[in-house]
Amino acid sequence: MSLLTPASEVIQRHLEHFTDRHVLLAGDIQDELGAILEAASVRVLTNQYHRWKNLQPALGENVLFASTATAEFVKPCDTLIYFWSKNKQEAAFQLDDLCTHLAAGSQIFIVGENRSGVKSAEAIMEGIATLQKIDSARRCGLYYGELEQPTEFDIKRWWRNYQVDNVKIHALPGVFSHNELDIGSDLLLSTLTEPMSGNVLDLACGNGVLAAVIGSQNPDVTLTLSDVSASAIDSATATLAANNLTGKVIPSDVYSDLDDKFDWIISNPPFHDGINTSYNAVETLIFQAPKYLKKGGHLRIVANAFLPYPDLLDKAFGGHVVLAKTGKFKVYEAIKR
Repeated sequence: MSLLTPASEVIQRHLEHFTDRHVLLAGDIQDELGAILEAASVRVLTNQYHRWKNLQPALGENVLFASTATAEFVKPCDTLIYFWSKNKQEAAFQLDDLCTHLAAGSQIFIVGENRSGVKSAEAIMEGIATLQKIDSARRCGLYYGELEQPTEFDIKRWWRNYQVDNVKIHALPGVFSHNELDIGSDLLLSTLTEPMSGNVLDLACGNGVLAAVIGSQNPDVTLTLSDVSASAIDSATATLAANNLTGKVIPSDVYSDLDDKFDWIISNPPFHDGINTSYNAVETLIFQAPKYLKKGGHLRIVANAFLPYPDLLDKAFGGHVVLAKTGKFKVYEAIKR
């Protein structure tokens, strides 16, 4: 059993509220509270594939991996525990969705670390539920209210679209590079000047911008895109479709659900898990890359210049080169010999 986060520890201070309630946990779930919470029934909606995999053995069909809820999944619930996302727009998107399916009078608990901006919940829920702060502990705030006015969720309002050259990008809230191309991905794309062929994996694909640009410039490549986020999976799928590109889009915790070998692994990898810095995913990405590359295959990643990736690349591949750099970012390449 993993340790509970500070936010979940605050929820545990109020277990008497949930004993006879039908509870739905959603939002930025970072632990396995849903598997141990004592209530009349417990369901979990998670946007994170690795959280779903951890909870599924205990909860079965009562845990759903998806970017948005279904009415059928939410309808049995009369209480929402929402774990605040560090991305305010993602939180607004998810709460808009959830409060469409919950019945008026449902209890709503919103909890999060103060540094994540959980205080914004009061303003976001204005006109939907009047929230009051009922606890402050472990550097977290817990807010409570009852659903007064269910929302009318329309996902079309939440999609954002932009272009990179002639490539159309589609993204949902919370997906990296949601509103515009980030400068790290732009730097990585600037190094892709030579024709590419073979199987290309866009790992931690986000909205699919890297794969879409590569596919549009190299029509003979075979594209695979993977991410741990359901919103990223939906965004990347939409991006491929908008550009008439074909490819496999796979939910995967780094390489957990990938079986193929690739000529290229391309990535702008994250180094956060929620609001906390975490190198676990990147370390796995680099150290296991040789296993998923064909002989002569390339790993090319972009990262903040201060991150300790050169040593990791040297240990995994026996060497690396820097293809481009700015004051903030570097593009690294390593080849499987």
